[in-house]
Amino acid sequence: MSNNEVILKIRNLNFGYDKQKLIYNNFNLDLKKGELISIIGASGIGKSTLFELICGNLKPLKGDISNLNISSIYQDPYSSFHPSYKILEQIHDVVKDNIILEEYLDKYLKDLSLEKKILIKKPHELSGGQLQRCSILRSLLMKPDLLLIDEPTSALDNVIAYDVMKLLVKYLNKCSILLITHDIDLASWCSDKIIDLSKINGRNND
Repeated sequence: MSNNEVILKIRNLNFGYDKQKLIYNNFNLDLKKGELISIIGASGIGKSTLFELICGNLKPLKGDISNLNISSIYQDPYSSFHPSYKILEQIHDVVKDNIILEEYLDKYLKDLSLEKKILIKKPHELSGGQLQRCSILRSLLMKPDLLLIDEPTSALDNVIAYDVMKLLVKYLNKCSILLITHDIDLASWCSDKIIDLSKINGRNND
């Protein structure tokens, strides 16, 4: 359930790697507190580019993007962790508040079906599914206002994937979610709104 507080505001966004061929042309988006919006579309259409723009890793050619505290969950969990450090060390790098860790760590571990001993391992010692759940754990512990999620369940089996998405939806009372997914059924189940980039990219969407 959303309210009127806007967590992410995109106004008149123009962007293209080739200025003569825009991926986004006057693109607008409002994401309100407690809201989940899914971004769908074919590979290469600009879904991940949108996330990079929101995170500030890419600069718009024109337009404004404003947002509150962001945390991200990406499709490839191995790219999200440094290979040489234990998972818990990398959680401590971004979660400085020990009170948050004491209050939420065990609960989130249980919700994600993770054993605590897994946190003293390095990324290469975990399966893709385990590491993806560790990525979700770390993101939730960061207490974001906005959670950017890129195909979060692609490395998980169907049962765990469903449980993970139920968990993420449950936390909509604490943060808003912008989700990239190829799974139309998943988007239909969990989203307040679905944006199909194949229908708007390169055109005005005012």
